[in-house]
Amino acid sequence: MSYYHSKFSTGTTRPKKGKSPAYKFIRFLLILIILIVLGGGYFVYNAMFAPNTWTPDNEDVSIYIEKGATYDEVKKYLYSKGLIVNRNTFEWLAARKNYDEHIKKGHYLVKSDMTNNELINILKAGLQTPVNVIFNNIRVLPQLAHRVSEQLSFDSAALMNLFRDTAYLKQYGFTPKTVKSMFIPNTYEFYWTASAEDFFERMHTEYDKFWTDEKLNKAKEIELTPLQVSTLASIIEKETSKNDEKARIAGVYMNRLERGWRLQADPTLIYAIGDFSIKRVLNKHKRVDSPYNTYLYRGLPPGPICLPSISSINAVLNYENHEYMFFCAKADFSGYHAFARTNAQHQRNAREYQRALNERKIYE
Repeated sequence: MSYYHSKFSTGTTRPKKGKSPAYKFIRFLLILIILIVLGGGYFVYNAMFAPNTWTPDNEDVSIYIEKGATYDEVKKYLYSKGLIVNRNTFEWLAARKNYDEHIKKGHYLVKSDMTNNELINILKAGLQTPVNVIFNNIRVLPQLAHRVSEQLSFDSAALMNLFRDTAYLKQYGFTPKTVKSMFIPNTYEFYWTASAEDFFERMHTEYDKFWTDEKLNKAKEIELTPLQVSTLASIIEKETSKNDEKARIAGVYMNRLERGWRLQADPTLIYAIGDFSIKRVLNKHKRVDSPYNTYLYRGLPPGPICLPSISSINAVLNYENHEYMFFCAKADFSGYHAFARTNAQHQRNAREYQRALNERKIYE
């Protein structure tokens, strides 16, 4: 028995078998899946959270998406401005978020280093950035309609239709001749998509805010309505650009109104004629038959001859009390005026200014 045991019980171990091909394949497959998952995760992370916009000098860029724009049009618009760094990640996320089904008209700001997620969320939700609407130095309503329509999305014709609609204007207490007084030149925030009606309604709200109880009481004290204040202010607006003499000019016109004199304001003649290139008012101009001709008709014209600035309105409400009845431009072309109490004084000032015009060959 001992011999038998010693012969077959040597104590040696058997050699290990190598990894099977199936095992190696499974391990390779697992590694490949992990790499794919990691790569996909990295792509998704970049697509959603990595900065993917560029703007010149890191300044915000305004983009305007028109009504009815398609996804392809929006993409081309963004690409044409060079705002998107990686187009593939932008388009991948846009597809995941179904942005092509939620194109919103509006004005948006693209900031430098925005993520795709940030940009697409803003565009998809229609989270517009307001625009500043500015208007000043406006003489006539078509000019106002054009200026505003350049800054908002509606056509100027839409606003002009409201200006001509007497029934619509009546709701707000205005007529086509007086409605200019409702628009106080300033800077206002609007959404770019605002309609002509939205703009009009907002301007009426701003008009009501402007005419505070204090201003209304001042107008009452000088025996003028807000419309009359605006009308007189519009004349002053075109008489001088010097804020520090507006109240004095307002005082001259108030003296004339109180005494029943004709205002004889050159800017009203120019408005009546409709030729705003006129630099020198002549006797032939004074014969035009128009309610805006204050050389022919007493009192204020039917409505403002321009959109008066806040400074001109305040000049009327706080006009200077004095005895001046006349004024004309100074011969030094400084933009200021020479004031006179008597016609004789005024004629001397006028002749001096006329000589200066002749010397400069300004005849009309």
